[in-house]
Amino acid sequence: MIDNVISPEFDENGRPLRKVRSFVRRQGRLTKGQQHALDTYWPTVGVEFTPQPINLAETFGNEGPVVLEIGFGMGASLVAMAKSHPHQNFLGIEVHSPGVGACLASAHEAGVNNLRVMCHDAVEVLEKMIPDNSLRLVQLFFPDPWHKARHNKRRIVQIPFAELVLSKLKLGGVFHMATDWQAYAEHMLMVMSTIGGYRNQSATQTYMPRPDSRPLTKFEQRGQRLGHGVWDLMFERVK
Repeated sequence: MIDNVISPEFDENGRPLRKVRSFVRRQGRLTKGQQHALDTYWPTVGVEFTPQPINLAETFGNEGPVVLEIGFGMGASLVAMAKSHPHQNFLGIEVHSPGVGACLASAHEAGVNNLRVMCHDAVEVLEKMIPDNSLRLVQLFFPDPWHKARHNKRRIVQIPFAELVLSKLKLGGVFHMATDWQAYAEHMLMVMSTIGGYRNQSATQTYMPRPDSRPLTKFEQRGQRLGHGVWDLMFERVK
């Protein structure tokens, strides 16, 4: 696995450009199991970044619909979804290598073979690698809310990003977001409602009940016990 999640960019004078990122890469120590999974399973399940579009059918070995998840954490819910939907293909992106290792280990233990993972900046993957009109579903669950006002610009859900996702979805494809920060949910709703190519699937034009397709994580269960809310937004590409 190439341990470089951001491709360097330079100005006309050769100076490196500093771009606003939605993540800070916190490199925790890999456990022995995570390292073993990276060493053993990455060659068959991992996908290295390449600055040109990939053939998704070749990547998965079939023509099944593709679900892209951005920021899968330790991968528990992603593996559960892949196991529950064997006729769909799942591509997960995560920048933290311990999470990638944990996901690979869980996928192997579950016998999942319809899952591929990447360790790279998801925005760059969408821009360079994912063909237009190719995805059935894009999932973004509990991204960093960057709750301080001076950090709001780092939130991944902004108009340019939502428009990028729109271009990668097939007609009828869905962008599904979830957050446990109400202010971020309101921001997401505002951003998504400004883009003409999407239709809010909520009957109230606000938020959706949690669909069965999104597994209830331990983190979310704990939040529910503490009285925390979770907001799901599902927007369909309609043109």
